[in-house]
Amino acid sequence: MPRRIIKRYLPDHNEIKKHRYLQCFGRLLHDPLLWHLNRRSVPGAMSVGLFCAFIPVPFQMLIAAGLAIFLRVNLPLSVALVWITNPLTMPPIFYFAYKFGAWLLDAPVTAVTFELSWEWLEEELTVIWQPFLLGCFVLGTLAAALGNVVVRIMWHIHIVRYIKIKRAQRLERKRQTQLTQNPPE
Repeated sequence: MPRRIIKRYLPDHNEIKKHRYLQCFGRLLHDPLLWHLNRRSVPGAMSVGLFCAFIPVPFQMLIAAGLAIFLRVNLPLSVALVWITNPLTMPPIFYFAYKFGAWLLDAPVTAVTFELSWEWLEEELTVIWQPFLLGCFVLGTLAAALGNVVVRIMWHIHIVRYIKIKRAQRLERKRQTQLTQNPPE
C-alpha cells in the first residue's frame, strides 16, 4: 500500500493530539505506533474503523480512537474509517443490518417508520433491537475481517511489485556496468 497516498489524506498527528475530544486520552496519544503506516498498523486500523462504523451509537469515533490506542494501530485511519457510516449512509446500512439480523434470527422483518422521538425509541426499538444489534455486530465483524485481509493482500502485492522493480533496476545497472567495462568489439 503506497504510504504517500494514505499520508496525503490523513491529518497531521500534531493536530490530532490537540483535538479537544481526544484530550481524554492524554499522553497515550504520544505513542509513535499510533501514527506509523506499516504492514501491521494499517490492516489493524482498517479492522478497528470498519468494526466501529457498524456500532449504532453517536460517539463511534471515540470508540475507534480508544480501540486504536489499545491495539496500537494507526489512529487517524481508524477514526476516519468510522465515517463510512455518516448521516447519509447510516439509514440504508443500518436498515440492511436490521434485515440481515432478522434473517439470521429467522424473525419476520417489521415495517419500521423512523421518527426522531423518545416515544419511537421506546416503542419501535424494543421490537427490533435483537436483530438490529446482531446484524450490526455480524456485519461489523465481517467488514473488519474482510477489510483486514484485503489491505494485507494489497500491501503484499505492492511489496512484491516493488521488489520486482528494484530487482530489474539492479540487473539493468549491472548489465550497463558490464557493457561499459567490456564494450563489444
